[in-house]
Amino acid sequence: MDPLAASLSASAAGMRAQALRLRVISENLANQDNASIDPSQDPYRRKTIHFKNVLDRKLGVEIVQVDRIEQDQSPFKLQYEPSHPGADDNGYVKYSNVRGLIEVADMRQANRSYQAQLNVFRLTKQMQARTNELLR
Repeated sequence: MDPLAASLSASAAGMRAQALRLRVISENLANQDNASIDPSQDPYRRKTIHFKNVLDRKLGVEIVQVDRIEQDQSPFKLQYEPSHPGADDNGYVKYSNVRGLIEVADMRQANRSYQAQLNVFRLTKQMQARTNELLR
């Protein structure tokens, strides 16, 4: 097996996984102030992403893939707003369970991971090019 191809495959898989993670985080952030408009309905529920390692049989290396995207079952934020159309009988409105600070921290971590994988990809491409030059 070509170790450079394996490195490229692994880093590309990592970038794909982190790109999807960034999209999920962006969706969460876009909906963090979402409130229920009907007391019987729930507002936007935060999504979480889970990864798994999968063996790439062709290259003989493990790569990361998205395993699943789930909804966070933590409680919604309740805010007393009796005049809101989504208020329950006690005057409380359910707001999304997205916590902006957590999402921003997750976004920074996903971005750093993506950048690290991109650096591995670039360096591997440079090594491939240099190897080809030497073989000429």
